[in-house]
Amino acid sequence: MSEAITVIGLGNAGLSVATALLKHGPVLGYDRSEERCKLARDAGVEVADSLEGLDGRAPVVLLSLPKPEASLAVAGALASWKNLPELVIETSTVTPDTAQKSAALLDAAGVGFVDAAIAGGVASMAAGEITFFLGGTDANKAAAKPILDRIAAKIHDLGPVGAGMGTKVVNNGVMHAVMVVLIEAFAMLRKLDIPTDTLVEILNREEGLLRPLIHRVGERMQDGNYEGGMSASNARKDSVLALETAQQLGVPIFATLASHTPYEIACSKGMGNEDYAALAKLWEDWCDIDFKR
Repeated sequence: MSEAITVIGLGNAGLSVATALLKHGPVLGYDRSEERCKLARDAGVEVADSLEGLDGRAPVVLLSLPKPEASLAVAGALASWKNLPELVIETSTVTPDTAQKSAALLDAAGVGFVDAAIAGGVASMAAGEITFFLGGTDANKAAAKPILDRIAAKIHDLGPVGAGMGTKVVNNGVMHAVMVVLIEAFAMLRKLDIPTDTLVEILNREEGLLRPLIHRVGERMQDGNYEGGMSASNARKDSVLALETAQQLGVPIFATLASHTPYEIACSKGMGNEDYAALAKLWEDWCDIDFKR
């Protein structure tokens, strides 16, 4: 039987992770909510009455907390324990900056830290089939991986502290922004009396939603190749037509409208004949970065 692991934060995600870990050994836990504590006890977690009641109880502490301020507060509390843990695994969704600040607090006390952001839903967590985005020092990641392997389908080792959380927040940002674009698009479809399933089928093709990701980001941007292809000027024209259609149909659009502006900027800068993936060069200039491999 494996050594006990402490899970702090027993919300939907934390309790699912704790339940998965229970298959491999004892799990201790704490949450400020009595209701969540009761659910955890019913699941087999040994729940402490307070955060301080977990001091020295397990060498590894896993965090699953609702907001960045909570993570920082708990990291500070752990750093002041009389019997320090060896490693803290941060699975809460926080910014890279929060992860780095937590790591600094714990490092000053001699406690290891990794950010292990979780990708996927509660079902995959409870089943122990989690995808982790991992950041930290090589030594701390090496200590964390055997523990995460118990409940992981895949671990992406992404680099230093903050890299795991950075990957998750960017991924989530993409998902949430795309959701708004899709809602705007399907609102126009309904106004045109076109079945929703039709556009779902059209977008769910290699030439659909995956095309910008696989071809334009994965190939053109990484190769710096913007010759040929769908020109930025033609993409601008299509974007204008979409905006006009939304206006004619009386459909409010926000994300689609905002996404049109870079096409105007690119064309004004003489990039109209390049593939529309060349919009990436605007961000290269603005952010002083290079997308090429």
